[in-house]
Amino acid sequence: MIKNLDIHALERMRHRINRLYGPSQVAHLLERMVALIGRYGVGLEGYSTEPLWDETSSVLITYGDIVQNDGEAPLSVLKRFADRHLGGAIDTIHILPFCPYSSDDGFSVIDYRAVDPALGSWKNVTELGNSFRLMYDLVLNHCSRKSRWFADYVAHVAPYRDYFIEADPETDLSAVTRPRALPLLTPVHTQHGDVHVWTTFSDDQIDLNFANPDVLFEFLDILLFYVAKGATIIRLDAIAYLWKQIGTSCIHLEQTHEVVKLMRDLLDMVAPNVVLLTETNVPHEENIAYFGDGDEAHMVYQFSLPPLLLHGLINGDASYLTNWAASLNELPPKCTYFNFTASHDGIGVRPLQGIIPNDELMKLAERMRELGGHVSTKANSDGSESPYELNITYFDALGDSREEVTDLHIARFLCSQTVAMELRGVPAVYFHSLTATRNNYAGVEETGRARTINRLKWKEADLNAKIAEPGSATERVMKEYLRRLKLRSQHEVFHPDAPQQIINLGPEWFAVEREWENDRVVCISNFTDKYQELKVDDRLYRLNRTDTCSDMLTGQRYMGQGKLIPFAPYQTVWLQL
Repeated sequence: MIKNLDIHALERMRHRINRLYGPSQVAHLLERMVALIGRYGVGLEGYSTEPLWDETSSVLITYGDIVQNDGEAPLSVLKRFADRHLGGAIDTIHILPFCPYSSDDGFSVIDYRAVDPALGSWKNVTELGNSFRLMYDLVLNHCSRKSRWFADYVAHVAPYRDYFIEADPETDLSAVTRPRALPLLTPVHTQHGDVHVWTTFSDDQIDLNFANPDVLFEFLDILLFYVAKGATIIRLDAIAYLWKQIGTSCIHLEQTHEVVKLMRDLLDMVAPNVVLLTETNVPHEENIAYFGDGDEAHMVYQFSLPPLLLHGLINGDASYLTNWAASLNELPPKCTYFNFTASHDGIGVRPLQGIIPNDELMKLAERMRELGGHVSTKANSDGSESPYELNITYFDALGDSREEVTDLHIARFLCSQTVAMELRGVPAVYFHSLTATRNNYAGVEETGRARTINRLKWKEADLNAKIAEPGSATERVMKEYLRRLKLRSQHEVFHPDAPQQIINLGPEWFAVEREWENDRVVCISNFTDKYQELKVDDRLYRLNRTDTCSDMLTGQRYMGQGKLIPFAPYQTVWLQL
């Protein structure tokens, strides 16, 4: 018997199943849903209505083998690094896909329920989860060509013979939105003949057929399996492309949103403190549509933030960032942003659509090439190509040259990371941002893939030496980055639900006010390479002449109205009464 079965949630599920598969399937599929809840519900009864997040919430994005030591499971090495350095600064670790895989650094999954033996075991994952909350990827648009599912599809074995999408190559698919400049259909020889299967991302990543309810329930089971294995955030990878319907763009279809909402209903019922995060590298308005009416994703990636920060700091002009941030709408209850500047992928530029002019985007792309980066393109429906992603480490993207790391470079980079952690939402830190990692040119040459530039695998001894070396970029950035994260976690005013207001001080500044109960902080960043002064006035803080305020980051105190606050190049001040 399932305790506290939510009848209202089941009724919502009934309507969603009807919209996805029609009335003839509803009764049968709802029974399957109840059986699924029963299977996992007992194990998940310990979940409660604890807050989904607070000011201590922050995420480290990392591969399971990003730090390595010969003879040890990389997940154990990662745990040692995390235990040694991250306490009080990071509370959640996002282990990028850690299942057995065949390509794309984990995103061509062979077995969703196993841990890649090259990384360790479920025991290693659990041990990491004893100290940190965990975030897992659910790679649900496609699976590996080398998976058992696809092998059984080729052999025409049930139920997998209906797990994938076949299409006639003569069909007009020009309306389909393409994230990569690769063929959409891939020829395959099967027991039932030669066919073409749908491959949105690569010929090793075969798209799954969610029009078949068996595929949906396979992934609902995996979702709850991951929760039972300790996940507190589930990232829905490439979710925007999930549902295919010929004659449409096959992106953001209504059915895709219904699937996400169905997953939300399921988690709300059996694991209400597990967060659903959608990964949709698209223009902002399309991205935030995955909040639904507060009934879909709990959290969405703030994809416009990384390129806007980069553009603003490179050009010494925060205007586009300020205007965009000021335009953000209020969030539905139990929803927030995942604020990041870098991840395992490059810096997506599609989210800049409608925010900055195209010529500004082209200048930004050219600057990244000058700094040693690459520019990946996507195929457009008219046959042309346009920039899709900037492939470069975020640290090097904010540099002055390919070779030298200057004081201004480090200050500019820390400014970008500090802005990301002060905005409304949960801050997420990519491992290579924390360690100020340079471009991995050797890796790109070895793999032939532009994204490898931002996916260096550290040897533990080398990383430890960099961290211990006084004055190294890694030592300076990591020490200050962690200090600021720890400071942030001590102030409720940075709670992800605390309201924010953008203050327009002109193009050379970015300023945001956060307020929580009786606490208030104004975060101000100098976006230029020049020393500047800013007067304390009513735009910044409503003070009498005898009141004082102070910078939370330095402890420096300032007296009342009219006081000038000095700003070094790229300095950020968190001004508090």
